[in-house]
Amino acid sequence: MSFLTPELLTRFDVPGPRYTSYPTADRFVEAFTQADCLQALAQRRQGLGGKAWPLSIYVHIPFCESLCYYCACNKIITKHHERAASYLRYLAREVALYTDAIGMGQSVSQVHLGGGTPTFLNDDELRELMALLKRSFTFVAGGEYSVEVDPRTVDEKRLALLFELGFNRLSFGVQDFDPEVQKAVHRIQPAEQVFSLVASARSLGFESVNVDLIYGLPRQTPESFDRTLAQINALRPDRIALYAYAHLPERFKPQRRIVAAELPGASSKIAMLSRSMDAFMEAGYVYVGMDHFALPEDALAVAKRQGRLHRNFQGYSTQPDCDLIGLGVSAIGRIGATYSQNAKTMEEYVDMLDQGEFPVVRGLSLSRDDLIRRAVIMAIMCQGHLEYAAVQEAWLIDVKTYFATEIEKLKDLQTQGLVELTDSGIQVTPMGWYFVRGVAMVFDRYLQADRNRTRFSKII
Repeated sequence: MSFLTPELLTRFDVPGPRYTSYPTADRFVEAFTQADCLQALAQRRQGLGGKAWPLSIYVHIPFCESLCYYCACNKIITKHHERAASYLRYLAREVALYTDAIGMGQSVSQVHLGGGTPTFLNDDELRELMALLKRSFTFVAGGEYSVEVDPRTVDEKRLALLFELGFNRLSFGVQDFDPEVQKAVHRIQPAEQVFSLVASARSLGFESVNVDLIYGLPRQTPESFDRTLAQINALRPDRIALYAYAHLPERFKPQRRIVAAELPGASSKIAMLSRSMDAFMEAGYVYVGMDHFALPEDALAVAKRQGRLHRNFQGYSTQPDCDLIGLGVSAIGRIGATYSQNAKTMEEYVDMLDQGEFPVVRGLSLSRDDLIRRAVIMAIMCQGHLEYAAVQEAWLIDVKTYFATEIEKLKDLQTQGLVELTDSGIQVTPMGWYFVRGVAMVFDRYLQADRNRTRFSKII
């Protein structure tokens, strides 16, 4: 890891998209309406030709009992748990609109419950939600069924229920074990609680346990974060997601409660990132890409070795690229060559469903250029390799001519040792894999024309 010097990390300490989609969600437009969504669903149904390809489903549960100051998610802070029952009724209406459009029993290979706090729902509500999904869709064997878990909202009994309902992967939000950092971000959860829950999850038989961490939080220092890293390595989750905190109080109101003077400086953040990578590698984790690490035997690491990584709105995935139905407030979906996003407020979401309409308020119909660039960017982000011949065969273009400007820009990255350019394609180097977002950004037509990148998180 010696090649990851502070100087190199500092050079790439710039904002950039995460490329869970291309074009990115900030390019969605309000001109995309329910009619466009219905057209895409009709095309999916007509295109099946009797052969159903699996769907992915994301369900957004927006409720949280307490506010975490760092949070940039779409959430509703409330202790009124009765609001969940009403929300489930509207989710059922939204599901009915989709099944009316594409038919009942469509195969599903991936389900993810996110938030907010999905475990805000009580046991009966979780049962009701999963029963709704299983009545409406067919869950395929070997699929990935995951749920985000706030450790403060579950015990071993609740984990057993999640396993009983068919979830096989858990993601625990840890962020940092340091008590002072937890106080500064208003999220108190003792390390012992997380260790106990992970042990329970393993005894129950969950296939994979993920832990989320954030560096760059208030009161963090490289030394304090070292202690958290040591605890995480002792915990030994199957997967680790390591995110950089982006302080954007002008965009995210909860972050205004964070004391800016307590935030670590740029050099400290770079040190935390560098030391985190070293610590995880020394502990035997595989660097999957961007901010993801996995144990060598985990399905995500296996997919990386075998060149089967995919990427969607939940990040890196082992599941093949497929259409995504997004359910709930602010959820994003992808059907064919379109993206759509639901209303971001509960009031608008409910109102549109009361009128029998899809709660879609914006989205995008992708152009041919968008589709070509999406294929290129996802190849770089997931495989770290682009074969010109494959692109030329799929899209009937001369890659070197079509992307002449981009290939010229890559020569600078080649000089820095991040990519190798050959007559047949582009190869991201082992060092370049740590900065793969920076490589992908070269092919982002929107980003190259737009210098206002501060809305994105840092690329490392």
